[in-house]
Amino acid sequence: MKKIFLFFLYVVGMSQLNAQDKIDKAIQNLEQNYPQEKVYLLLDKDKYVVGDHIYFKSFVFNGYGRSTISNTLFVELYDHNKNMVDKKTVFLKDGEGDGTFVLNDFLNEDIYFLRAYTTWMANFSEEFNFMKQVPIYNPNSESKLILDKNTKWTANAFPESGTFIENIPTKFAVRLYSQGTPPAAWSGYVIDSEKPNEKLVTFKNIDENVGTFTINPKAGKSYKAIVEDNKGVKQTINLPAVSNSGINLQLTSDPKGINYKMLGANLAQGLQGYTIIGTINNQLVYRANIKTNANEASSNIPNKVSNDETAVLNLTIFDEKQNVAAQRLFFVNPKKINLDEPTLALSMNNEPRAFNSFDIEPDGDHSSYTVLVKENNPGEIKNENTLLSAKWLTGDFTDSIFNPSQYFEKDSNPEAIDAILISEKWKRFDWESVLAGKTPEFSYKPQKNLSFKGKVTNNGRFIPNKSLNLLLKTEKSDKSFVPVVTDDNGFIYLDNIYFDEPLTISYYLNKDKKQVSESDNLNISFQPLVTSIPYKSALPATNYRLINDKNAAQDPAIAKALQNRKNNKGIDDFNKETLIEEVKVTAKKVDKKAELDKQLSSGKFSGMNSTIFDLVNENKDAQTSQNILQWLQGRAAGLTFTMDGSGNLIPSIRGSQASLFLDEMPVDVSMINSLPVSDIAMVKVMKNDGLVGNAIAIYTRRGDMIAEEDKNKEKINKLVLKGYDKSIEFELPDITSDAYKKITKDTRETLYWNPSLSEDGGLAPRAKFFNNDEAKNRQIIIISFDKNDKLLYYNEIVK
Repeated sequence: MKKIFLFFLYVVGMSQLNAQDKIDKAIQNLEQNYPQEKVYLLLDKDKYVVGDHIYFKSFVFNGYGRSTISNTLFVELYDHNKNMVDKKTVFLKDGEGDGTFVLNDFLNEDIYFLRAYTTWMANFSEEFNFMKQVPIYNPNSESKLILDKNTKWTANAFPESGTFIENIPTKFAVRLYSQGTPPAAWSGYVIDSEKPNEKLVTFKNIDENVGTFTINPKAGKSYKAIVEDNKGVKQTINLPAVSNSGINLQLTSDPKGINYKMLGANLAQGLQGYTIIGTINNQLVYRANIKTNANEASSNIPNKVSNDETAVLNLTIFDEKQNVAAQRLFFVNPKKINLDEPTLALSMNNEPRAFNSFDIEPDGDHSSYTVLVKENNPGEIKNENTLLSAKWLTGDFTDSIFNPSQYFEKDSNPEAIDAILISEKWKRFDWESVLAGKTPEFSYKPQKNLSFKGKVTNNGRFIPNKSLNLLLKTEKSDKSFVPVVTDDNGFIYLDNIYFDEPLTISYYLNKDKKQVSESDNLNISFQPLVTSIPYKSALPATNYRLINDKNAAQDPAIAKALQNRKNNKGIDDFNKETLIEEVKVTAKKVDKKAELDKQLSSGKFSGMNSTIFDLVNENKDAQTSQNILQWLQGRAAGLTFTMDGSGNLIPSIRGSQASLFLDEMPVDVSMINSLPVSDIAMVKVMKNDGLVGNAIAIYTRRGDMIAEEDKNKEKINKLVLKGYDKSIEFELPDITSDAYKKITKDTRETLYWNPSLSEDGGLAPRAKFFNNDEAKNRQIIIISFDKNDKLLYYNEIVK
């Protein structure tokens, strides 16, 4: 975020600290070594069926501003067993990027998880990775996914500032945690453990997540809170033990800022020597040293500590020995989020399949907009995490919060979000480590764009200190000539390059090409230096489960999604009927595949129950993958992958680990991962087939084994690198087509998606879409940032 004001407190009994004490050094350590990123993904919808596309827009923040630390974001899709189904490498410009996952028909109906992170984030706790559960439905799956509505809940109680001291009235936040939808109404009361029938104080929930009460504890007493939901389910919570000494920090707000009161009990020298430190996003914004020997001090922190913008202030009190004595989180300006709103010309036609559009009036400060229009189902219970709640709440706090978007709506309750913060701790760092001078272990340094390390061999041997020439070419770019020299170990490097199409690299030794002898067998294999990082933690708990009942009742939203899948399949089938020539070409390709299989496979590997991938005549995109196992993900029914501790993909077929064969010889996965995809002719995925069982057989190219169309091309050493993943453009339906007219019920949920809508030929940015047959409640989301990172935001239901 932008540099914010630093306030030193000058009131009675308080003065600035001496320079370069332990806290000074800790603050310097904090500001220099703890900048951290957080991610939010906006999805086009929350539930999907196979055949759908998952469209996403990514926003990466450093604090509350868009991050400039990272240029690359990894977005991964996992099944519930933590098998990686697919992965996207997304280019970030000013902290923004976008992408698409294609959900193929082989995916089982199940709960899946989207994970998003940068390599810089891997230097810190992975609990701050973005993680979202995504239900994916498949009408052909034997097991059906259902939402378990009888979700259990747990509760806990947190004293304000983390201390509970005798004779100091203390505010508590009661927090409910649930995997799914918590009870809408709950209440409770507090008792003295010795007098369980006497209610000392009662309370009701503010919302599904929190409630509050205040109690004045007495020495030697122990207290309990009993929480009960609207169905009579109860839980007893033991409140913390009552201390006979310490300090309590109490906060309130008014238009001038944050009022704080420090109350001490049984302190030998009162508050003398105590220090209060305020940070926002690990940056010092406020500090004071207390000189009074009284047990009470109070003052006001101006809202300017956050530039009058919304922020979470982390206040910490240190005792005279500079140990943490109390901590409290507080929202600055929670009801005054500084947002721009777009000026829209909205006039909706509610007729089925009617054309609609709206313009965003240009304002000179915003050049690109993220725009989503989707059907809103008003009867659904929402558990929504928006860009606003992710930026100011869930991106920094990892405990479960139901429907966090509610805290940033126009009618939100400031008392509720304050209770949330009473129950939370700032986990981006811990003071004990920072005061001790410890810094994070920076295993991952941010790099601009992508970088690769190339191993160069000639006739199988490393060739150190040799000059090579590289020709780099994508489909849409001109050739680039790059001279390189191998280092002492025979490696070359391609640093900080951007490409979002397959990059073909032709290479040869630096000498006259006519002099290249047949003995020269030059080979380069590249390894990405900006790469994904295995997820070590367990996936989050979920209240979805699978049942073996194909007739299980479906919720209406899924029924509509499945109808939309059926509609799309009908359109595809109709169009295929008109492409007879393409069918003929496909038949020829199948013949070539059979010929290749006959040429390469021996009798032991010639079983019928196999899926064959011809990389000579088909599947030219395989060469854009780093290894063949990565390319195989999601391409064969029943084939899944897990990742071992070394980052190798381990294949399984229908739950059993698959054997690996290279030219029909058993090999381990490390050999397959190091095999250039350009050397592979064919892959066979065999399911419990004959003598080899569940196996993947990989066959290398032999002799003049090249595609017919490539035979007349000049022979040259070359390889293909995969760069950033390009998103798939969202297409509006062609409602005038004969295929579309055959649809009897249009149930599309996503009506419009554009992650980068901008002016076109000097005209205002315009979103154009067609209604489905029912959409009268359309949710329109518009997001943009100006050059100073001020957020333009619109999220409304338009009827």
